[in-house]
Amino acid sequence: MKFTCEKYILQNAVGMASRAAAGKSPIPALEGLLISAGAQVRITGYDLKKGIYTNIEADVQQPGEIVVGARLFGEMIRRMPDGIVTVSSDSNNSVEVKCGKSEFNFIGISPDDYPELPTVDGKNNITVPQKILKSMINQTIFAVSDSDVRPIYTGELFEVGEDTLTIVAVDGYRLAKRTEKIEGGKLEECTFVVPGSTLTDIERICTDEDDAMLEIAVGEKHISFVIGSTVVVSRRLEGEFLNYRKSLPTEFRFTLGVDRAELIRAIDRVSLIVSQKNSSPVRMTCNDSAIDLLCVTPIGKAEDVCTCEGDGAGMEIGFNDRYLTDALKAAGVDKVNLNFNTSSSPCIITSDDGTDNFTYMILPVRLRAGD
Repeated sequence: MKFTCEKYILQNAVGMASRAAAGKSPIPALEGLLISAGAQVRITGYDLKKGIYTNIEADVQQPGEIVVGARLFGEMIRRMPDGIVTVSSDSNNSVEVKCGKSEFNFIGISPDDYPELPTVDGKNNITVPQKILKSMINQTIFAVSDSDVRPIYTGELFEVGEDTLTIVAVDGYRLAKRTEKIEGGKLEECTFVVPGSTLTDIERICTDEDDAMLEIAVGEKHISFVIGSTVVVSRRLEGEFLNYRKSLPTEFRFTLGVDRAELIRAIDRVSLIVSQKNSSPVRMTCNDSAIDLLCVTPIGKAEDVCTCEGDGAGMEIGFNDRYLTDALKAAGVDKVNLNFNTSSSPCIITSDDGTDNFTYMILPVRLRAGD
């Protein structure tokens, strides 16, 4: 195998595919990248759960394949001078990488040891603007669970309607939902759950360009995202996802309109005395035109006030400061509505302009006399 290409093109492709290479594995090939040179050069990373491959334009003098260590090869390319990089390998898996006066020689791994990525025969394909899906993931990924107790909640639910796409994340303490209209005709309704780690990579790969599209292909056990010249293949998570519609209240006793940035700053100030060692909820007293915030820990006491529109009739409710600020930061609008029923029922955060693009649910923390 032998090919040449610009350093920055190869470096970007290696960085992309390396996100799917295994950090540590009993199968050495999984810690590597499969380089395949044919009509184009394809760089592939695959850890048996998620695979990423990207195609790049290159001058291929000799077709072939080789597996190289992802970390080592990535560092080699990164540290080389700018210019044309030449990569070659022989039948003994010896690899040579040259750029300018820099040259590396090392032993690669036989491509025969590299597992084949699953093929996704998607009966239901969905085309979505990259900018939209990137935003949807950004506004919901914070609520994905990092606990393996319920593996299904380490991913996000994708719910495809006739002309809508809804994605939902939940971790047992909070819920995040975002819905968007999808153009292009009637869609086949389906649901599937995508691992959060896969979605984090997809968010990074997607561009903000208005006309850039991606295609989602839904298979029986796997799903693929075709994003320009890059393809992400992931297993689907199996299990029963929360019926979020039953969990979200639709009627409320109190609705308070707040400036999102002002409330974030107020929570940030009172939570300065909160730590892992000294944890305590933020107590919110919802009054007429103002929300009083209070936090008490062994360190001391912090108080602040956030103005609002509406009257909470003096209701007191407590929240984990991080859960509340995560949702507020993800909202991305100037003003939000905080919707309440009782001090023991969830807070529902929505946009104050009446759009139903995002909905966040935060469960309250029981307040004690000393909080």
